[in-house]
Amino acid sequence: MPMEGVARTTHRQVLNFDEIVRVLKSCVSVGIRDVKITGGEPLVRKDVPKLISMIKDIHGIGRVTLTTNGILLYDKIDELYKAGLDGVNISLDTLNREKYKEITGFDKLDEVLKSIRACRKYQELNVKLNVVTLNQYNRDEVLDFAQLAKNSKIDVRFIEMMPLGLGQNFEGYSQQEIMDELEAEFGRLNPVKDRRGNGPAVYYEIPGFKGKIGFISAISHKFCENCNRIRLTAEGLLKPCLQYQSGIDLRKILREGADEQLLPAIERALDAKPRQHYFDSQSIDDREEKYMSEIGG
Repeated sequence: MPMEGVARTTHRQVLNFDEIVRVLKSCVSVGIRDVKITGGEPLVRKDVPKLISMIKDIHGIGRVTLTTNGILLYDKIDELYKAGLDGVNISLDTLNREKYKEITGFDKLDEVLKSIRACRKYQELNVKLNVVTLNQYNRDEVLDFAQLAKNSKIDVRFIEMMPLGLGQNFEGYSQQEIMDELEAEFGRLNPVKDRRGNGPAVYYEIPGFKGKIGFISAISHKFCENCNRIRLTAEGLLKPCLQYQSGIDLRKILREGADEQLLPAIERALDAKPRQHYFDSQSIDDREEKYMSEIGG
């Protein structure tokens, strides 16, 4: 997070729950079935379990999952699970308390680890850890994170840093480097043949591990041709791709009461989904300049 914090958004600027449900009902019409609630940090918003319950009640919706930093999760996981939550992704980039405080600005690592333990009591809940790979912070922690997947039914996913916003200031390390290190320590990584999850991650099994090792590698293993995601920001902008700042303003349509325009607008956004990202190019006119925390990364 930026040291100076981020600009606050008023309640009026963000979509309310009813507006989100109206959008998702139209999304179902074009084949979207799975929904992930993300942020920023979604659990700072009041009544998120209620939102999850409302989404699960939409005819045609399948899995509803949540991505969180885990700080507030311990006190909410029971209610979230009862609301129908199918899975939770917990963002955790270091297991070192001091480094965690430096990255996030909070001395809250113990709360996150407590939340992970609380999630594990629900056997049906799919629990994943998202680890953004950063040479400056966690290059020496790959094996420590892998041990979590070895000892618990938790998938640990290593994510290459996208060069967006502050991400442009950090150097990541690649999927292949991590795989080499893991295989040197634990033996061969075997690709998981069955589909696991609904996104771009690829998974591997290691003999003796209870959980899986996953990779989301937008840089070294570009997955654009298989990307099946579209992003609705808190302020109602429907973004076809994270790299580009453009999107379609659904908030305006919603607040003008023109629901009949929602479906055509969503279809335009899907049609406008770019063929691929160009993170290695500085000449993109439509390049996203916001922080990932502002657009839901």
